[in-house]
Amino acid sequence: MEKSISRQISEFALKLKYEDLPAEVVNEVKRYLYDSIGCAYGGYHTKDVNILRDIYMTMGGKEEATLIGFGDKIPAVNATLVNSLMVRALDFNDIYWKEDPSHPSDLIPAALSVGELANLSMKNVIVAIVLAYEFEQRMCEFAVPGVRERKWHHATITQFVSPIVAGKLLGLNEDQMVNAIGINGSHNHTIGCPTAGKLTMMKNTVDPMAVQEGVFAALMAQKGYSGTEQVFEGKEGLMDVFGPDWNLEKLLGGLGDKFKILECSMKAFPTEALTHTHITAALKVVVNNNISYDQIESVTITTIARACDILFDSHKYRPESRETADHSLPYCVAAALVDHKITTNTFSDEKMKDPRIWDVIDKIKGEASEEFEKMFPAKQPSKVVIKTKDGKEFSEYLEYPKGDPREPMTTDDIENKFKALSSSLLNEEKQKSIKDVIFNCDDLKTRDFMTELIV
Repeated sequence: MEKSISRQISEFALKLKYEDLPAEVVNEVKRYLYDSIGCAYGGYHTKDVNILRDIYMTMGGKEEATLIGFGDKIPAVNATLVNSLMVRALDFNDIYWKEDPSHPSDLIPAALSVGELANLSMKNVIVAIVLAYEFEQRMCEFAVPGVRERKWHHATITQFVSPIVAGKLLGLNEDQMVNAIGINGSHNHTIGCPTAGKLTMMKNTVDPMAVQEGVFAALMAQKGYSGTEQVFEGKEGLMDVFGPDWNLEKLLGGLGDKFKILECSMKAFPTEALTHTHITAALKVVVNNNISYDQIESVTITTIARACDILFDSHKYRPESRETADHSLPYCVAAALVDHKITTNTFSDEKMKDPRIWDVIDKIKGEASEEFEKMFPAKQPSKVVIKTKDGKEFSEYLEYPKGDPREPMTTDDIENKFKALSSSLLNEEKQKSIKDVIFNCDDLKTRDFMTELIV
């Protein structure tokens, strides 16, 4: 009898060792860890993070894992949610977009929390992070078209990956790992509304919730709890309910031949991933031609059809929250036209009241291109045409944004991003210390590593 999908995944995950990882993969883990910790410091002050922290601090519990920056120690399951939301809160962490979009770094806090709980070295955590990226990215390509295209959120695929990350660090055996995947894969199916229309705090929270539940599922399996083995391919399993088209080769083929983390992208802007090429193109036009917002007559952005649907709906022209604004291409481009840059401050309450943005936002229109649609996701094409009031026309065409593996962010780029995100919390000496710790973390205990991250 053919082995179940979850058992084949479990076999690979349990066999993978630190010694199996090429040096470039280990280094890439550290780059994403550095980027993600920076994003967590950026999320430190957000309202949603502090609401969850307050709830868990009131609840109390065993001191198992550390909250990044804060230094509080709470149960590992709870710390996973708060830390994952910290990484995710500004929508500035990494992105992988094939059939589905996803943010594999949302899973890094599961590895850190369980690594701390189990008192393991960061070498173990590095392996778990490799598995997080490997299967999160493979799951993105598993459904054709993607789960998001079927109106479900990518947290629906994260639920299958988070127990692998936690289970690896808890030392589960094969049967326990299969059970953990089956436990978590039986719930956390997340409808697409958190990223549709008027957005709320749930936009950034649903994926961290699926990460948190994966840690809990692995703990359940460790204690002997059983879960559905054929949670992927069985009757009323993922492939039956969410069908019909699935690419098993994308999920299981060539495991270990190369590692998917090398194909992931970082974000140069704290915005929804489909906005990045368009923002980059718009910035090139206005910066290179020294165009001020009040000179602009019209802006036309040609994009793929799905981007028009997500980024140009009516709510996006009058965003009332940070969560909606950073998913609004009209708002992001309007801010870029006004300020000639996009930063975390672009989405502050004060900036969202800037009358210059509202003077220009209605001049921005989207056009869907079938040609561009055929190029996606191998390319993320954008054409931006800006017409000025004196009758001149300027344009820029790009096929992928900064941070894409074809135009990767350098270590200096990531360092500048880290400094910008953490400057309100850390002085330059502490920023440098944390960078050094991250890039030389292999032999540290996870508990010592997390202590270094306290503000």
